[in-house]
This record gives sequence, structure tokens and C-alpha cells, in this order.
Amino acid sequence: REQAFQEVSALKKQLEQERDYLRDELRGEMRFRGIIGSSAALRRTLTQIEAVAQTPASVLIQGESGVGKEGIAVAIHDHSPRAEAPLVKVNCASIPADLFESEFFGHVKGSFTGAHRDRVGRLELADGGTLFLDEIGEIPLAQQGKLLRALQESEFERVGDDRTIRVDVRVVAATNRDLAAEVKAGRFREDLFYRLSVFPIEVPALRERRSDIGVLAQHFVDIACAELRKEKLRISRRQLEQLEAQPWPGNVRELKNVIERAVILSKGKKLHLDLAPHPPGRQGKTLSQTDDQDFLTEEEFSQLEKENLRAALNVADWRISGSEGAAALLGIKPSTLAYRMKRLGLAKPQANS
Repeated sequence: REQAFQEVSALKKQLEQERDYLRDELRGEMRFRGIIGSSAALRRTLTQIEAVAQTPASVLIQGESGVGKEGIAVAIHDHSPRAEAPLVKVNCASIPADLFESEFFGHVKGSFTGAHRDRVGRLELADGGTLFLDEIGEIPLAQQGKLLRALQESEFERVGDDRTIRVDVRVVAATNRDLAAEVKAGRFREDLFYRLSVFPIEVPALRERRSDIGVLAQHFVDIACAELRKEKLRISRRQLEQLEAQPWPGNVRELKNVIERAVILSKGKKLHLDLAPHPPGRQGKTLSQTDDQDFLTEEEFSQLEKENLRAALNVADWRISGSEGAAALLGIKPSTLAYRMKRLGLAKPQANS
């Protein structure tokens, strides 16, 4: 009887441990439902989010363009004591230098030409909550000191006003630049860098979490099918192998775009997967469920990507930003396009004299 009792006790303890494990797994899935994947690289990032979310520390999210840095910022805010307060997002790359102070600190009516009414700045809007500074490396050096002072002192004045406004704001910043290198090059203030990077988080590139590609791709397929009111489609094993073999320089954003294009092109129940970006009028290589031999080398893939960017730039007369710029035509951010142009060595051709 004693031996049987010990066996029952051991089994009970094992069941309790399994229950606790499954509960933690479920809690993790529910806590980060906006972040898809279970790879070791992603789990390390989620562990960092859990560690810092409940603290008031400033967070610097680093990673390549398209990895999902904004999603990490949202997760930090949602699981912080400030979750019920505003999460105010600022794309620093889209703010003209002459409007920086007005955008961040606000202004009073008549403070400058065009100031027809009082305006509340982003810092004041985020009072009690979180301020997400996306593409923080794009802020001009001349404006960085003003932002640093406001963050350090937790106070500022609106443009044209002498009244000091105090705020309680938690800052989460993100960048695809190497800010430490930018500091050494003199393009980013060292004191601002240390103010922002109290707790740095590195978001892994998609190529570092290839085991997540399948679940991410199917997630995007399901979303696209629902939005386009199409019958549910499934990714074949062969297609999954091809997806996992891609270099994905544009990371999760690029994968999402590829999947959305595939769903649009699909007819019936078969997913039509086009893995090669190509200029309008050029026939790219495709992979359907019955294709077994078509694939691209990384060099071929890069060359096709370069040709695609050049075609879009030619259509936009080599304008990068704006509603008719190449970035808008491609459905990406101007900073992302500029980064890819630099990586691929793509520059505007010089006009013949």
C-alpha cells in the first residue's frame, strides 16, 4: 500500500507540473496573441517583454526593417500598468524638421504662420501612458537635444507659450539603425542614446526564426481570405519548403505582402504562390502546389528585387516619398525603400550633360 501511495503521489505531482506547464503556455499565447510564432529566437524576445513590461524603464527596440518592432511596442504597453492609458505612436521619419517642436510639444494659436488654433503635442497626448517613437534614428541631430530635455525633465513648453507642462510618459523607441555606430559617427547624441536604451530589445530577423514562417504564412493567408471573402486556402508542404528557403530581406512585412499577392492571384482551392518580385509586364517564376523544380538562387532573387525597385522608381520619376512616390507604389515605408536601395547599390542615374 505504501508503494502504491508513493506511485499515486508521484503521478499526481507529474500531472500538476504538466497542468502548470500547459497553463503557462496558454497564458503566453493569450498574452502575446498579436505576435505569431514559437521559435527559440522569438521566445527570447517575449521573455524580455515580460521582464520589462511591468517596469517604468525606457525600452529601445532594435531590428531590421519589417521585423515587427511596432508589435513589440504594443505588447510592452498592453502588459504594463499603463495599459488603460493612451499608446501614442510617432513616426519620426515622417516629421519635417521645421515642425518637430509643434508635433512633439504642441503650439498655441498665432505662434507661427499657419498656427490657426492651439494644438496638443504628442508628449501631452501620451501623459499617463506610453509614447512610441518609431524610427527614432531619423530625428535630426539639431532636434535631439530638445527631445532629450523634455524626456529627462518630464516637462516642456508649447511653441509660443511660456507655460510649463509636466507629463508622466513611458518611452518606447524603435530603430533599424545601429544607434551605437550612429553615436560614434556623430549623427546621434550619446546622452539621448543612453536615455532611450535603458532596456534594449533585439527583434530577430525572419531568417533567424524560420520555424515560424509556416504559421505566420498561414495566418496571413487566413486574414487575406477573410478580407477578400475567398474560400480558405492552405499552404502545401512544397510551398512551405520554398517559403522557408527564401532570404526574406524585408522580413515579416515582405512575407505578408507575398502572401496577400498569392491570395489575390489564387483561383479555386489552390494557392498560387509567386515568390519572385518582378516589374510590371515581366513574367516571374511561380510555384503552385504541383511545381517541384522552380526556385531562385539568392543572387537571382536579389537581382529581381533590384529590377522591381528600379521599375517602381522609374514610374515615380525617382521620387521616394509622397503619395505618388515609389515607396507608396510598392506599399512600403520611404525609409525601408531607402535602406533597400542602399543595400542593393541602387542609385538614381545621372542625367547626360
